[in-house]
Amino acid sequence: MSSNGETALSFEEAMERLEGIVARLESGDVPLETAIELYQEGMALSKLCGQKLEQVERRIEMLIEDGDGLQRKPFAPQRDEAGGDKGE
Repeated sequence: MSSNGETALSFEEAMERLEGIVARLESGDVPLETAIELYQEGMALSKLCGQKLEQVERRIEMLIEDGDGLQRKPFAPQRDEAGGDKGE
């Protein structure tokens, strides 16, 4: 998979392709050379998905209301008292 092909994939498409690769590798019925190629493609897809998530996270802004109206604030996941993410 080329670099241009990877960036053209949506997050959902990349995840679907990655899930297919994982399923094929887990089946154990893949020749070694093919398994290595699939592993490399899977790693590239994993990196692509991580980058896309980081881009989205940077774009998310929370609007909070204060006495002066609405303010924009960079997204930061809220943590509960135990230090874990809410929604876990």
